Amino acid sequence: MPRGRPFGTRLRPRLGRLVTAFAAALAVPLAMTAAGGGPVAHAASLQCSVDYSTNDWGSGFTATAKITNLGSSAIDGWTLTYAYAGNQTLTSGWNGTWSQSGKNVTVVAPDWGKTIPAGGNASTSANFNYSGTNAAPTGFAVNGTVCGGAHQPPLPVLTSPASGATYTAGATIPLAATAVAADNATISKVEFYSDTTLLGTDTTAPYSLDWSAVPAGDYSVYAKAYDSLGATGESTPVGVHVAAGPSIVASPAQLSVQQGKTGTFAVKLSGAPASNVTVAVARSSGNTGLSVQSGASLTFTPANWSTAQNVTVAADASGTGTATFSATATGYAKADVTATEIGATSDYNARFLSLYGKITDPANGYFSPQGIPYHSVETLIVEAPDYGHETTSEAYSYMIWLQAMYGEVTQDWSKFNAAWGTMETYMIPQHADQPTNAYYNASSPATYAPEHPLPSDYPSKLDSSVKSGVDPIAGELKSAYGTDDIYGMHWLEDVDNVYGYGDTPGGGCELGPTASGPSYINTFQRGAQESVWETVPQPTCDAFKYGGKNGYLDLFTGDSSYAQQWKYTDAPDADARAIQAAYWADTWAKAQGRSADVAATVAKAGKMGDYLRYSFFDKYFKKIGNCTSPSTCAAGTGKDSEHYLLSWYYAWGGSEGSGGGWAWRIGDGASHFGYQNPLAAYALTTDTAMAPKSATGKADWTTSLGRQLEFYRWLQSSEGAIAGGATNSWNGAYEQPPAGTSTFYGMAYDWEPVYHDPPSNQWFGMQAWSMERVAEYYQQTGDTTAKAILDKWTTWAMSQTTINADGTFKIPSDLQWSGQPDTWNPSSPGSNAGLHVTVSAYGDDLGVTAAYAKTLAYYAAKSGSTAAKTMAKQLLDGMWTHYQDPLGIATPETRADYTRFDDPVYVPSGWTGTMPNGDKIDSNSTFIELRSFYKNDPNWSKVQAYLAGGAVPSFTYHRFWAEADIAMAMGAYALLFNA
Repeated sequence: MPRGRPFGTRLRPRLGRLVTAFAAALAVPLAMTAAGGGPVAHAASLQCSVDYSTNDWGSGFTATAKITNLGSSAIDGWTLTYAYAGNQTLTSGWNGTWSQSGKNVTVVAPDWGKTIPAGGNASTSANFNYSGTNAAPTGFAVNGTVCGGAHQPPLPVLTSPASGATYTAGATIPLAATAVAADNATISKVEFYSDTTLLGTDTTAPYSLDWSAVPAGDYSVYAKAYDSLGATGESTPVGVHVAAGPSIVASPAQLSVQQGKTGTFAVKLSGAPASNVTVAVARSSGNTGLSVQSGASLTFTPANWSTAQNVTVAADASGTGTATFSATATGYAKADVTATEIGATSDYNARFLSLYGKITDPANGYFSPQGIPYHSVETLIVEAPDYGHETTSEAYSYMIWLQAMYGEVTQDWSKFNAAWGTMETYMIPQHADQPTNAYYNASSPATYAPEHPLPSDYPSKLDSSVKSGVDPIAGELKSAYGTDDIYGMHWLEDVDNVYGYGDTPGGGCELGPTASGPSYINTFQRGAQESVWETVPQPTCDAFKYGGKNGYLDLFTGDSSYAQQWKYTDAPDADARAIQAAYWADTWAKAQGRSADVAATVAKAGKMGDYLRYSFFDKYFKKIGNCTSPSTCAAGTGKDSEHYLLSWYYAWGGSEGSGGGWAWRIGDGASHFGYQNPLAAYALTTDTAMAPKSATGKADWTTSLGRQLEFYRWLQSSEGAIAGGATNSWNGAYEQPPAGTSTFYGMAYDWEPVYHDPPSNQWFGMQAWSMERVAEYYQQTGDTTAKAILDKWTTWAMSQTTINADGTFKIPSDLQWSGQPDTWNPSSPGSNAGLHVTVSAYGDDLGVTAAYAKTLAYYAAKSGSTAAKTMAKQLLDGMWTHYQDPLGIATPETRADYTRFDDPVYVPSGWTGTMPNGDKIDSNSTFIELRSFYKNDPNWSKVQAYLAGGAVPSFTYHRFWAEADIAMAMGAYALLFNA
């Protein structure tokens, strides 16, 4: 076996709001960061905040206090004082001289860390014993000055340019803002930004800047205000378009018109003309049922060129479909508007098209220049992807699904096909990205290494004495498709190459920070307890250019030597969702008589499904059931290693460069109910347009469909919610499960399969995502097993949902579990009387609400449930009425988990290395220290203030998947109920 093989990856592609319990900061060396020099602060002018956190183990705790200098002058010599209310007793302290008198605690600065610069901070820690209650101190003082509460940041408002403004390339765009300070502070300066690029600064009101010679493109601009106490605030971004030359501007670019009614769009010029310009507007292609009613000829003068004039489009009484209306003038680039005629009562289709227009508007920032969907418009966001302008295979799958729904509404399938093409180009590794698959030996798929609970248990030693089973599908896949390469999406991509690895789709291996375009990256790889806050980002193609002497490999696996290599991880729920979307595209296109429009793309979905079967197999292709140790768990000899469920991942990799010729593949023995997709299984077994070409692909998916439905039934609690899942490898190391653990075809029940921080089945979003697929399957087939599961689940979920009189709502957010299911008996399923769920928190997560509403709608459409249909409508109407903003549908979120920006990231003692931007990696590294680029983010000041003891920050996020799902929920309701 070649040396240096990784044992695979363990990923967390969950896209919703990451809700975590507060994690206390661990003791770290005294940190001091400067934000400028200045004179020494005297007591009268000292301003400070203290961020206090603990790591509590019941009878004792570590306390950490971070002192932040909020003043404009340095603090030269500091003494921190505070008091406890209980019997906390000091045992030892560091990064300062600690002492205690009664309940009063004093910390004196160490000789080597006396000075805290203006805007800087210092951290100090100590251990205490206690009994009873460990209440936090209520007040702190530095040098006798009480450290005040949170200072309110300034409020800037961008007054110019207007949202959606258009200019001609080379123009000067006037930027202007107002700014108001709070708490007797004053505004010190206002900065103007385009995305993350600083355009200029103004220190006096009125705040303005002329942004000159602006090149063609779409920009998001905003103002950032600073006050005299060091706090900052950002304005709401405004999107502007700069045309390459003189052009006509039309808005909106997408328009829906109901049968027998009219709609309007506005037209203006991008710049002042030298003389009058006549603009002609006419339908240039498409649905003849749409026509220009007024505004066919518009005149613009040097005086009124920027004043929009309306064009009215009329729809006939019976047509449907899209038409393109073109606004043209001599010497000007034309503007096209896509108008869609929808049914006379299609209010929800109109909503779909309205939101679709916002999502696809380049000025709104959902997509990269290559057309790749970002995880979110906003860059500062930490969830499963740890940066907003990363993307995931889930986001790609939602893009494909969104464009399928667009085809259903408009009969235009070009965007669906293009979406699949974008995914294929940028998210499925090409041959150059996985160059050594031909060396793969299906008789020896991978080298075993046990998983461990904590990141600190890594690296994990490779163990070639533990035998892997045989990969039974590699040969038939090569025979069917004529290649050794894998046709599946890698799960994580750094779209703007912010980290700087430069693992560019199509053959770029560690091209570095200057590489343009997207870069494949990896994160999670160290056990069930590894939170995103504890990850070490790493490239997919490790050529030892970054990281340590062995790149990043020796952080994860222990070996005597390491070879350069590539590795990818597939998130099966994303591939299955793409297949689900392709099924709907094929179904809807057939209904329109347009099957040929999508045939080529739908066939590719079948190919993806064939390879997705790797998620059906145990990680090391060992036999399913009764595994109690790595050595006694027998190696599989064929399909006996197949559990037929969509597991958490599958992964593959191989040698790179001079590393020799070898390759590996692994599945996963852990399956979460939230990843199952019976509709995808049904599609791959019944839709001939996407039939798998392999010898056993259809048979495997047929078995999987039945097994998935059994899995849901096995995991359904007494109340109706679905519990976690099952594993063939307890603790990821084929250990003996606890005595009495129930089983499913020999796999052990696990209430939190795969990851534990936070528990993997705590989030209600898993319920809504997965049950929505069951509901779609039921709506298509009428399957009685699916109906029985949905009957019970919808009754429970609806009983836990509150619809207020004004249309606002609360749905479940967090779940708690107790007990376990009965061991599965297919011929006589148990009642699961001992398996229970409790809703521990409620909220208004809008993306989850959309999936929940779709579940209710598809269920109601087949079952006839009036209650489910009514609640689906209430949820959709509530979102539409209460949560719209210029970019989509969203609501503010508080992020208490952002205390974890300072979380330590485990790196073994003595291990040192560097990130591509020069950030140091060692045993003292923290989350933010490995991602210093965050400190340049326009929203970083909110987090910085919070880390310094300020208020919990609030953000309004526009996640691509959530906005797409909300739009599709509107379209699905229209489709199902002709609404």
